[in-house]
Parts: sequence; structure tokens; C-alpha cells
Amino acid sequence: MKVLVVGSGAREHALAWKLGRERGVTEVVCAPGNAGTRQQACARSLDVSDPAAVLALAEAETADLTVVGPELPLALGVQDLFTARGLLLFGPTQMAAQLESSKSFSKNFMVRHGVPTARFRVCDTPEAAIEAVSCGEFGFPVVIKADGLAAGKGVTVAPDRAAAELAVREAMIADRFGSAGRRVLIERCLVGPEASFFAICDGRRALALPTAQDHKRAYDGDKGPNTGGMGAFAPNPLVTPDLERRIQREIIDPVLDGMSAEGHPYRGFLYVGLMLTVEGPQVIEFNVRLGDPEAQVVLPMVEDELAPVLEAAARGTLETASLARSSDCYVGIVLASGGYPGSYQTGAQIEGLEAASVCEDVLVFHAGTELRDG
Repeated sequence: MKVLVVGSGAREHALAWKLGRERGVTEVVCAPGNAGTRQQACARSLDVSDPAAVLALAEAETADLTVVGPELPLALGVQDLFTARGLLLFGPTQMAAQLESSKSFSKNFMVRHGVPTARFRVCDTPEAAIEAVSCGEFGFPVVIKADGLAAGKGVTVAPDRAAAELAVREAMIADRFGSAGRRVLIERCLVGPEASFFAICDGRRALALPTAQDHKRAYDGDKGPNTGGMGAFAPNPLVTPDLERRIQREIIDPVLDGMSAEGHPYRGFLYVGLMLTVEGPQVIEFNVRLGDPEAQVVLPMVEDELAPVLEAAARGTLETASLARSSDCYVGIVLASGGYPGSYQTGAQIEGLEAASVCEDVLVFHAGTELRDG
């Protein structure tokens, strides 16, 4: 099987690493990839924001299966193009991808299908949003979320009214997140430990992957602004087998049933960000792809071959009941430029990669890197 992996992050590097080690995979192409993916896959130039370009590359490479890493191509409808052309891609349709691309769609979908989540209000004007955070309905701290895609940085947990109003103004007036922040959600802040739950879905069934926990704050001690993720570990010891079955029953199954009932069967990775509250697991957010940095600690735990499972799920014929998991624990640390997630320097030389890569029990995954001078 020839597999095309779309993306340039550490998640895509981890996918290329996992798939490239499997007996049933003859070749992996990673587009556009990065300096690290070139160790496991052929690299091709690609604009991932152009679904037609993704389709053209898959056709040119005669890929048997395309696996999309980032959310943007899915939100732009790349699956719909592949379906129309009769090509196989693992990922949801544009309509189903609204579980991530529109927080308001996602929350209203959860209400319609009885999926546990925090109380919320959708606001289309700054005045409505400021009224929502000021009225006392949600208390403090309160959560302000940009409705659209904001690269994992569109959520603010505001400790008081002043911080909440500032977050609203930055999103809706200062256009901090562009069009993604023209609509915001105000949510009650859930309390409890977080967990990341991942499933491979074929429209009717779901196959659970190892669980994880990610850490989004930029600074030590869980302080600073939210980022796309500064680290993760797997498995999450708080997600017991009994809790995993409850998540499947109360969240995953209603999502798959609801999507099918609304005419958009969900095929692809489903990432459920959870808060483990005293009332039970509640959904913070859905993502329609693997998490990053969670993929880097989850995929090394999967001992079975992944490619045939993804192919079967993409066809809607998933039969595998479970995946063999390593008994080891994995911890991932993100190394980012100073200033991230705000303005930060790019193009700096990264040293020490060779020494790290030969250390026992260490894997190095690249994100947005390039190779210069050999």
C-alpha cells in the first residue's frame, strides 16, 4: 500500500514514522513534510490549504490511501473532492468536519444528541458577548472561545470580568483570530483533570486509540497563554477501562449515531477533549484529526499495523475490535521558539538532534523544520 500523509507538523512526522515501519506499506509520501519526515518518507511540495492540489498530488502519486494530518484541508472539503473522484481518503466530509471548524455547530450538535458538555451561549456581536460574561450566568473563571479555526489558540480562560471583556474585544473587535473570531462562545468553566480520547471511526463503529493528556499553557506551572500544545503523556492513568467504556457509550456512540442521522456519517480520527468532572466526563471540544502533540505519544503505543485499519475505516468496513497497545508510558516535550504563541523568531539553527536521536527510548519528531546545507 502506498500512503500519502498530508501536513508538515510533528503529528505528520509521527504518522509517517508509524506507517513507514509497517510491512503492508510499500511507500510513504509526506507533503509538504519537513526535515524530519524525509527520514521515513518521500517529500513533495504542497499547499495544504488547496484541496484541489491535495487531490492532484494523490492522483499523480497513485496513492492507495491519503491520510490528512491538519484540520484545515478537512474543513475546506478535501474529502468531498476525493469521494467525487473515487479516491480513498481517511478523514471526515466538510459538513462533518464542522465538529471542529465551528464551535457553535459542535455545541449545538451536542445539545441535539445528548452529549454532555458545558453550558454555553453563542454571541454574534461584541455587545452580546460582553453582556454574557457580565450577567453572572456563567460565573468566573469563564471561557471565551473563537467559533472558527484558530490553530489551537482561540480559547481564553478569563479569571474575572475585566479579562473576559478584554478577550471578547481582542477576538471580535481587534480581529486577533481573523474571521474565526467574528463569532464567539461564552462557556461555563468546567473543573477537573483533562483527558484526550482518540478514536478511529468508520461512520458506524469506533476503535479506541490510547488515551493521553496534553498541556497547553506556555509556561511552567500551568501558567501563561494557551498554545497548540507544549507537551503530552500517554496513556492517561485517569481513564480506566470502565471510564473508557463510559466515554464510548455516552459520547462516541451518540456522535456517530447523530452524524449518521443528520446525513453526514463520520469517518476519520475523532479527538475528544474531555474534562473529568465530578458529574462525569464532559466534552470540552472535538477535533477531527489526531492531536498534536498527543499523536507523538499515542502512535508509538500502537503495536498493531495502523494502515489496514485506516483503510478499512475509510471504506466504512472497520471490523477490528481493538488495537494491541504497548505497556510502556510515553512523555513528549515540545521545544518552541521564545515568544511562542505570540511573535517569535523563525529560521534559527537547531542543534543536538543527532545526539538526541541515538539516545535509548527517545524519538525526535520535527514540526515545521527544514534542512539547510545538506
